[in-house]
Amino acid sequence: MRSLVVRLDGFGDVLLAGPAVRAVAARSTHVTLLCGPRGADAAGLLPGVDEVLVWEAPWEGFDPPPVTRADIDALLARLRAGSHDTALILTSFHQSPLPTALLLRLAGVGRIGADSADHAGRLLDVRHRRSAGRHEAEAALDTAAAMGFPPPPGDDGRLRVLPPPDTGGLTGPGPYVVLHPGASAPARAWSPHRCAEAVTLLADAGHRVVVTGGPAETTLTRQVSGDVAVDLGGRTGPRTLAGVLRTADVVISANTGPAHLAAAVGTPVVSLFAPVVPADRWAPYGVPVILLGDQSAQCADTRALTCPVPGHPCLDEVTGQDVVRAVHKLIQERQS
Repeated sequence: MRSLVVRLDGFGDVLLAGPAVRAVAARSTHVTLLCGPRGADAAGLLPGVDEVLVWEAPWEGFDPPPVTRADIDALLARLRAGSHDTALILTSFHQSPLPTALLLRLAGVGRIGADSADHAGRLLDVRHRRSAGRHEAEAALDTAAAMGFPPPPGDDGRLRVLPPPDTGGLTGPGPYVVLHPGASAPARAWSPHRCAEAVTLLADAGHRVVVTGGPAETTLTRQVSGDVAVDLGGRTGPRTLAGVLRTADVVISANTGPAHLAAAVGTPVVSLFAPVVPADRWAPYGVPVILLGDQSAQCADTRALTCPVPGHPCLDEVTGQDVVRAVHKLIQERQS
């Protein structure tokens, strides 16, 4: 059976789809993952994926493209060429799978399933409805199971990526903790001065600190690292970053893709979590986590991209010393 899994949004979202992808792969001869440009790097890390198709949906992302007939026709041609027998559409709790389902129906996909709160008419063959309180990774697995793809025997349902490379040449010798100061939206980020404070206090407490960030975040990582930390800003692709996170004692990160990547390589996370989305659905999954940040702040559940509360109190009231204590607790738990 040739199966298609769809997850059209970001890097972390695609990683959270990984357990469901493995469930589909266990009962398929070929798995194609259709994702958006922001999730393509994560798609290439997932076990069970034979092919990745990248398409930017007009209903996803911060700046979606216009709807054009040529773009839709091109996508339909690519989907028809795949001759998919079945498709699993994965979305977050606030997204509708129905636009995607319509396109897959037009492309001739035989059987389509998704989690949908809305009446689906003839667009879905399997309309699953998620249970309350389920993490996004669990909800995706539930939807896969409803489609006839239960977790394979021996699969613990945690996040996982393909084995990363050895990154000792980048991080240097000896134990270290990682601080990732960036975030996909300003409302989710811990302020640079707080990050720099944490780096200094961690170093004072005897930790080597490695600071990570993407190519667009080199100014931020330089500011945060100062003359104390190893600055890897702009120096790690997705697979290399996975290697850096895998050998860290602890990863400190906001609610953004690298936090989920840390979980996928089994590293504990100090999660600086702004409550603009609920932590029970989006916190790092399947690893020890200490959640920092006021989860009852005024911005809770707003899905705001920019903090609507002056001073960003939900995160900026967290201090560097709070992070040091959380790091020590996770390291002690890991050693016990």
